[in-house]
Amino acid sequence: MAAAVLSCCSVLTSRLNNLSLTATSSSPSQSSSISFSSSVSHNPSLFSTGDGFSGCLSMRPVEWSVRRSSVVCEAAPGRKADSAVKRARQAEKRRVHNKAKKSEVRTRMRKVLEALDDLRKKPAAQPEEVLPVEKLIAETYSVIDKAVKVGTLHRNTGARRKSRLARTKKAVEVHHGWYTPASASPAAADAV
Repeated sequence: MAAAVLSCCSVLTSRLNNLSLTATSSSPSQSSSISFSSSVSHNPSLFSTGDGFSGCLSMRPVEWSVRRSSVVCEAAPGRKADSAVKRARQAEKRRVHNKAKKSEVRTRMRKVLEALDDLRKKPAAQPEEVLPVEKLIAETYSVIDKAVKVGTLHRNTGARRKSRLARTKKAVEVHHGWYTPASASPAAADAV
């Protein structure tokens, strides 16, 4: 039986990296195993699918009944495809870029929030002192919008962060009396 399997697969021996065949029968005395290996360096595209996948072929016996045995071939990847390597390289590049952009957004937000906190704690603050903070806020809005545009931040995250800055600025203006909310104004009270 082993000779029959060997003769039918003799064409494959020159092209396979590893080949292992086992023939089994109902009696243990007739069972035999054949193993050999050869190089595939002369034909690297033997098991290529055209999309960058290449690998080796392994064969193992499968018994369907007591009398019949068959050989199953399985392809296993030898290395990552070139496209997968390129994708991994691109993903790492994007990760580093996105990390830098997110860090820039957090840094600018922290500076604005610290400036607003200092302005809130200042007892005799003037309305003109909010102008430099408004400039910082505008720059931060720009950085957030750019991060959303390229996909570093989700649009809801960008909107939430911009809203947080605007609410904090308005809270400082209300604290110092530079801004009166519409619901607390006397004209709104007369209209109701």
